[in-house]
Amino acid sequence: MAAEHDAAGTFPDAVMAKAFEAGFLNCRVPVEYGGAGIGCLDTTILEEELAAGCAGMTSSMQANNLAATPIVLAGDDEQKRRFLGRLTESLRYAGFCLTEPGAGSDVAGIATTATRTDRGYVLNGTKCFITNGGIADWYTVFATHDRGGGHQTLSAFAVPADTPGVSVGKEENKMGQRAANTTEVVFEDAEVDVSNRLGDENSGFKLAMRTLDVARPGIGSLALGIARAALHHARDYAKQRKTFGRPIADYQAVQFMLADMARDIEATRLLTWHAAWKVDQGHTDNTASSIAKLFGADMAMRVTTDAVQVFGGYGYMKDYPVEKLMRDAKLLQIYEGTNQIQRMVIARNLLRD
Repeated sequence: MAAEHDAAGTFPDAVMAKAFEAGFLNCRVPVEYGGAGIGCLDTTILEEELAAGCAGMTSSMQANNLAATPIVLAGDDEQKRRFLGRLTESLRYAGFCLTEPGAGSDVAGIATTATRTDRGYVLNGTKCFITNGGIADWYTVFATHDRGGGHQTLSAFAVPADTPGVSVGKEENKMGQRAANTTEVVFEDAEVDVSNRLGDENSGFKLAMRTLDVARPGIGSLALGIARAALHHARDYAKQRKTFGRPIADYQAVQFMLADMARDIEATRLLTWHAAWKVDQGHTDNTASSIAKLFGADMAMRVTTDAVQVFGGYGYMKDYPVEKLMRDAKLLQIYEGTNQIQRMVIARNLLRD
């Protein structure tokens, strides 16, 4: 089924309905608002298992938790009941609207504006690459009160998808993680009540950074699932594929590739669990989260590339699973802050400390 949705680029409604019933879509939502209320560490373990099946489907599940996190962190009780409760009472999706055509990792460059009015705010701008963008019931949206004002002028809002002036733009035709719905979300004079603002005005940048620090261990878990699946496929293929009358698993060149895959997967798991454990202890560490995301994403790309190599020419063909895993892995190095940005975060903290 994962291969079918990948090939067609279609959203897996039936799978997501089962995932909702199992509690996978809203596992980080607190119990009092209908969620599973499990911790970051437990979530990473769950997401590794899911990503071993399909990273695209898992990304859509993760997107609900990502969109909910700013409300969990900064929302008041009424906001939590209104928005988190909607996610848990029936199958609904949410989208995290941060990235724009001209502002990805550079959050301070956001151009979507939030203009104050007597009743609240008017939003104008376009968000891009939004997971669940075309199917979301509501969005968490980051906007600036002053273009050019930098990170100090950002605020966050919870915005229902049926708000007049909110529309879905282009649906992306992606290289990998094709089962996930990814679109533009457009705001044209969209009026948002002041009661939908999350936290204080101009506190959006800190909230976005706190959200990503909590979410980045999840990228490590996606990397683990993808890489683990790639290793299993490569190992099994190496044991059955013969050259010169012997399985290629008998050759040291292949054995060393498999050994390096296993080593790096185990290292990623420890880094990811360490970062997630810190979140659960209330000591969110953006260095640890960035390391887990950076190491995991690079690891998954390396392991899946090696898995394709083990398969040889067959690995390049869509008849075999490893080329999908390689395509799915690439996005991990890009979203939720590129790996280049993670290196900048790590270096900045290292030099400052």
